[in-house]
Amino acid sequence: MTTLQDWGRPVGDVNGFVRDGITEVPVVVVETDEGLEGLGIGSHADIERIFPAIEGEDPRAVVALYDRMIARVFKSGHGGATFGGIGALDMALWDLKAKLADEPLWRTLGARDRFVPAYASALEIAIPDDELDTLYGEWISRGFTSVKVKGGLDLDSDLVRLARVRDIFSANTPRPGMMLDANESWNRKQAIRYICAVEQHLDLSWVEEPLRRWDADGLAMVSRAVRAGVATGENLTGLEQFKPLFDAGAVDIVQVGSMWGITHFMRVATVAHSRDLPVSPVGSTASPVFHAAAAVPNHLAAELQDLGAPLGMTVDYEIADGGIVLGDRPGHGTTIDESRIAQSVSLDGWMQVAGPHVRPDRAGLRLVPDGAGPHEAGQPHR
Repeated sequence: MTTLQDWGRPVGDVNGFVRDGITEVPVVVVETDEGLEGLGIGSHADIERIFPAIEGEDPRAVVALYDRMIARVFKSGHGGATFGGIGALDMALWDLKAKLADEPLWRTLGARDRFVPAYASALEIAIPDDELDTLYGEWISRGFTSVKVKGGLDLDSDLVRLARVRDIFSANTPRPGMMLDANESWNRKQAIRYICAVEQHLDLSWVEEPLRRWDADGLAMVSRAVRAGVATGENLTGLEQFKPLFDAGAVDIVQVGSMWGITHFMRVATVAHSRDLPVSPVGSTASPVFHAAAAVPNHLAAELQDLGAPLGMTVDYEIADGGIVLGDRPGHGTTIDESRIAQSVSLDGWMQVAGPHVRPDRAGLRLVPDGAGPHEAGQPHR
């Protein structure tokens, strides 16, 4: 099934945005022969092709079943969208494993502390500067001291925006953690010049995805040339895709996409830890990966994109003190109201031709005119 996340505002990045702020949240429910249900969130891709690898198996063998799912699609390739289907099933299996143990998933994974440090990440590129105080007001009241800003199109505009956001979060700390996310929009020289120019005015904790995810040599070049850490990895689908970045010294903060599942996050975190690198999960709409973040020794901070939950979904955590406080409900604690979800209208803002992950024809993001329809991405001024 698919439910909806109503952000109540436009959301997106340098590549475009969803004007009405309604996005899809695919949900997978895995049932056992004893009537127990496990919930996965993130993707329906190739579920029919992957599921036979786990059908009839004991969900407590989740790590082995993860490898079994990958092996089933090995010949045709497990990367990309298919990896998202594996990740959703993986989350559901971990949910079942913890429920069978009658304990919260963070306990099953070996965590001692239920608190997960996080940072604010509102996907706010289409929000005007003068509305940022209102947007971040609730984040401030919940104790957040670090924030990621979307940018990369216009240096002067980004400098104004970063300074304003820094001032907002200074209400909680004299030195807010500031991150700039360019979403793979620069080439090597552009990235170095842009970041160095920003660093003349303010300190950046990290710059995210300055280059394409596969450009290990270029990312290493950027990392050596700037003070900020280079964060990347959220779009890499499989541990093997991280190897070139590790070998080249191309990543300072290892990011893992939450939709790729818990086992993937744990494995990447382990390899990153072997190289003394911190890890951070990205993309967290009611994410079960928070439980995994609590269990690894090198977790830095989780991306928290919204303070609410998707339609018909209830989460067992609180957002306070600048992070996530996990609950005690067995499994990862997320439940769904299928009848409420069924009554919702299915929309496809992320997947339309003019959606947020289709680059504008030319540089220069602009808000759509008031008369434009929903889901239209910002288009360059002509």
